[in-house]
Amino acid sequence: MNCPRLKDWFEERYDWKGIKRLAKEKFVPEHRYDLWYYTGGITLFLFILQFLTGMLMALYYVPHIHFAYESIIEIVTKLNMGWFFRSLHHWGAQLAIVFLFIHLFGTLLLKSYRKPREMVWVTGFVLLGISIFFGLSGYLLLWDERAFAAVRVATGGAGAFPVIGGFLKAFLRGSIDVTGDTLLRFYAFHVAILPIITLALIGLHILLVQFHGMSVPLSLEGKKRRDIPFFPNVFLKDLMIWLVVFGVVVTFAVLLPPEIGVKADPLAPPPENIKPEWYFLFMLETLKLFPGTILGFNGETIAILCVTVGILFFFLIPFLDRKSSRGEKSPLFTWIGVMYIIYFIVMTAVGFLS
Repeated sequence: MNCPRLKDWFEERYDWKGIKRLAKEKFVPEHRYDLWYYTGGITLFLFILQFLTGMLMALYYVPHIHFAYESIIEIVTKLNMGWFFRSLHHWGAQLAIVFLFIHLFGTLLLKSYRKPREMVWVTGFVLLGISIFFGLSGYLLLWDERAFAAVRVATGGAGAFPVIGGFLKAFLRGSIDVTGDTLLRFYAFHVAILPIITLALIGLHILLVQFHGMSVPLSLEGKKRRDIPFFPNVFLKDLMIWLVVFGVVVTFAVLLPPEIGVKADPLAPPPENIKPEWYFLFMLETLKLFPGTILGFNGETIAILCVTVGILFFFLIPFLDRKSSRGEKSPLFTWIGVMYIIYFIVMTAVGFLS
């Protein structure tokens, strides 16, 4: 079948002209902050990379406590280019979460969450939470002592929640402690449950962005500006940025392959100076600020409640910032956003350097 006949075959069955018309009619506002638009595209690219590299490794990984660690060793040492794809998956995950945070904080400071884009913020926020759980679940699959100890601490922290803590802890672990049941459960989360939810949320997020269009900062709303066509102008810029990001990920993957620690021993004491992944450090340092007991109450429980309230307030900002919804300046929520960013960066740095 030659190309013209193939084109006619598609156009006879699908509204190909309508799709091309839609692409031509989509415009993106051009202004001094439009660089933030591309952080969402970078995150999407990194998610695609994670799906591809994850599927390749899932073909060889064995989710069993007696074989999980060994299967990772075999992927890295015996499988052709296995070390590279595992390293690519590792650094892709790290950078995906970095750009998710950048995209979220950029949305916060530019007030892109304001009416009518509240649900765009909600879907993006939930995607960040799922991505962090992606990182935690994938972390355990290595089944080395560092991952084992970190997951034990994280799931134990979930058990400190009042009322539902016991259920959360049992649900995440699938047992009383971190065991083979936990490994199998986290594997199911990582390769089946979370990918399905992520794909649905990404689709909804992109659909909402297309429906509402790209937001413009409050300071530039109503001012004269130029709109540029998405295709090919913005589309080609996206592709060029993706290529640069891919080069960065490959460079990290080749020069800084992730280490594989000692195989986990559930009966051994946890290694000294164990630390979780960097995106959990701000929570760990927050827990350290609280004493063991406060007025007779468990300090860890109070700390977790404070962190939960802080995250919940952050999540509800689009619904609390009424001035931005009316198109008015809201310096209070700008400063609140700045304080959140400073706190996250400082506490992460303290946790990393301590």
